[in-house]
Amino acid sequence: MPRRISRELKTLSVWALSLAISGCIGTGGIAPQGKSLAANALATDEAIQSAAQDAHWPTAQWWQAYGDPQLNRWIDLAVQGSPSMAMAAARVRQARAMAGIAESAESLQINGDSTLKRHNWPTDQFYGPGELANTTTWDNNAALGFSYALDLWGRESNATERAVDMAHMSAAEARMAQLELQKNVVRAYIQLSLHYAQRDIVDATLKQQQQILDLASRRLDGGIGTHFEVSQAQTPLPETHRQLDALDEEIALSRNQLAALAGKGPGEGAQLQRPTLSLGTALKLPSALPAELLGQRPDVVASRWQVAAQARGIDVAHAGFYPNVDLVGSLGYMATGGGALEFLTGKKLNYSVGPAISLPIFDGGRLRSELGEASAGYDIAVAKYNQTLVNALKSISDQLIRRESMDKQQGFAAESVASAQKTYDIAMIAFQRGLTDYLNVLNAQSLLFHQQQIQQQVQAARLSAHAELVTALGGGLGAGKDAPDDSKTVPSKTPAVLAVFDH
Repeated sequence: MPRRISRELKTLSVWALSLAISGCIGTGGIAPQGKSLAANALATDEAIQSAAQDAHWPTAQWWQAYGDPQLNRWIDLAVQGSPSMAMAAARVRQARAMAGIAESAESLQINGDSTLKRHNWPTDQFYGPGELANTTTWDNNAALGFSYALDLWGRESNATERAVDMAHMSAAEARMAQLELQKNVVRAYIQLSLHYAQRDIVDATLKQQQQILDLASRRLDGGIGTHFEVSQAQTPLPETHRQLDALDEEIALSRNQLAALAGKGPGEGAQLQRPTLSLGTALKLPSALPAELLGQRPDVVASRWQVAAQARGIDVAHAGFYPNVDLVGSLGYMATGGGALEFLTGKKLNYSVGPAISLPIFDGGRLRSELGEASAGYDIAVAKYNQTLVNALKSISDQLIRRESMDKQQGFAAESVASAQKTYDIAMIAFQRGLTDYLNVLNAQSLLFHQQQIQQQVQAARLSAHAELVTALGGGLGAGKDAPDDSKTVPSKTPAVLAVFDH
């Protein structure tokens, strides 16, 4: 009995000495300094505060608000066939595979090894193999080795959690890529619609100019006009034809852009018909602002997962300061001499089992540098997350201000077009009756053409503002449901039992 107690005390002493030796490498006070901003702590402006009434989230198919079936189909094509989405999906699979690699380190590891070889033994009077001298024998072995990480300080579990957090981050980034792709398709589609509308204006202007030329010719034939008026009426026609050709070019280029966004060839884009966009209802906002609002953006969620991953990286670096204990063992057969398979007999069996302990004693500052790198990485991730919050809130406010402005500008543009149309109609009647010259008609027509262009540009800007605002709100993708808890975004505390060794 006393001998058993003595053995136990000896084992405990060795264990305590191991901990004390490992404590010779302290962290030196290295710790992260960054602190994440609270979304509710960010001041919101009047635009956001006034928009929080009678609000709801945008839907996942937010572009259906434009009421264009061709746009709906084209976005589906883009999400399914875009190379950017394929890359994003591949990154998610890659991150998940890396998480699986990290998780495998927590499981029991078993490896098999076997060799069968003929061995010729030399003859040496000082170091020879004795009875085996100058003989050739079989020198065979087969073994199963296993190891299991006890993970006393959470190194392996935190490494696994860090890899899983990175996989979550990749998934959020994939959602952000999807949202950006959808927005870009919508914006390109709006530009295509704008080019068609502008072409209609130029085409109508060309018809008006042709009518004026016909009228000037009839006035000349009737003896009440002049050749100068006919020449004036002919002058703008080539320029108007040039503008039509330029708009045809813009339409073709917009189709190519949409085809490229969808991962298709130009031939697919050439099949696009004229858009039929409309936006009858105004977009409303969530009532909980800004925390709930910001939490739905995929870029905010991705940044938050990155902070969580870096926090686990600090825990992994901390675990490196303490002894690593693995349970290892082996089971095998070996034999030198005899037949080729004689080593598989029971009397050749051997085994081993026991703990394997590694102790960090002197490492030239490697562990502290690793902890410093992990802490700095955490601070960078926190700063990036904070900047993402600030940019997100700015983006939402910008688009709300822009949306309100576009609604007002649309009304003013409609009034300007109505006034310019009235001026042109009066000038045409006066010209037909010989009460004014062609110059007044040309000026009125140019004003009408200009105001109509402005009206179409304002309408396109209003449609684009809707897409920008929905994107700023997260596009209804529900990324906030996948955000990490606050407890996961800070490093775990070092176990108290180990703190006495950290000096």
